[in-house]
Order: sequence, then C-alpha cells, then structure tokens
Amino acid sequence: MTPAGRGAPVARLARVTVVLQVLVNALGLAVAVWAVPGIELTGDDDADRVVTLLLVALVFGLVNLVVKPLTQLVALPLYLLTLGLIAFVVNALMLWLTSWLAGVLGLPFAVDGFWAALLGALVVSFVGWLVGSLVDR
Repeated sequence: MTPAGRGAPVARLARVTVVLQVLVNALGLAVAVWAVPGIELTGDDDADRVVTLLLVALVFGLVNLVVKPLTQLVALPLYLLTLGLIAFVVNALMLWLTSWLAGVLGLPFAVDGFWAALLGALVVSFVGWLVGSLVDR
C-alpha cells in the first residue's frame, strides 16, 4: 500500500468529522432559534430554513476554528482572572460575530443583542455537549 493509500481513511474520517460537527452545530443553532428570544432564522419554507441553518452552522464552525483561538489568546489574562468564566462571553461573541457574518453573506439569521447571544451560545454548547455525550456511549 502506498503512503497516499494509508492517508485515505484518515482524510475520510476528517471529512466525516467536519460534517458531523456542522450537523451538531446546526442542531444546536436550531434549538437556540426555537428557545431563545432574540435569535431569529427566517426563510420561505422549511427547506430554505434547513439550508440556511446548515450554512450558518458552517460559518459558526469557521468562526470557532479561526477567530476563537485568537480571541482566547488575547483574552488569556481574563481567563486566568475569571477562572475561565470569560469563556461564556467569548462564546457569545463568536455567535454574535456569526450573526453579523450571516448578514453580510445574505443569510437570514440574526442575533439581537449580547444577552440573546449569551443564552444562545449556552444552548448551542449544551446541545453539543449532550450530543457528544450520547455519541460517545
């Protein structure tokens, strides 16, 4: 077997992991849209809303992949000072940034204010934790 052949299962696993992460994010965002006043997703029909939710979940994943580590690095003293509680604020800011980017991209997803972003980030995180704990079993 060639070295490229051995890498194929790893690449396939990485793709599956990315798809699953987007689906889990989409589920968390859907619950947040349903449960948190101030988080809105609009669309002409259910299929439109599902596609929008998947695209917003992809944007959310990219924000968490690129921006969040930089934010965490800059905020490291605050993480130490607050014993990690600043993580809730950082997660809220990532969701708020996702909302802004969705608007720029023309996706009908909006987070109206910091408190909606904070509650929404808690919901998305909880759903991600719950799904992860169920899948790990």
